[in-house]
Amino acid sequence: MKDYSDIPGTYVFDGEHSRKGYRLNMFCMSLNDAANRELFVRDESAYLDGRGLTPAQIKAVLGRDYLELLKLGGNIYYTFKLAMLDGKSMQYVGAQMSDMTEEAFREMMLNGGRPIDGNRHKGEF
Repeated sequence: MKDYSDIPGTYVFDGEHSRKGYRLNMFCMSLNDAANRELFVRDESAYLDGRGLTPAQIKAVLGRDYLELLKLGGNIYYTFKLAMLDGKSMQYVGAQMSDMTEEAFREMMLNGGRPIDGNRHKGEF
């Protein structure tokens, strides 16, 4: 067990997580190319075929489940490329991951972010 594995809501992008999400992150990186973006927009499922993603990763991509993408090995810097393709802001993605409205998330961040209470190691509760 890693010393950071008992922090609520934490998905550390370490070597293990990187290997788990390699193909997912390479898919996201492919969206840097305009031709690939066009192909993806035209037929998302067809574009994902043959990229080696797991069924759960494909479901998360198609459902734009950003938190699930992180859990499945996605790196926020790569997975955000998918959100940008849809015209979504980082605040939108953060709100989705936090189960909040975008406005509530924005206000929370402007007011200093999440309180530390309940966000330490599980054994500290």
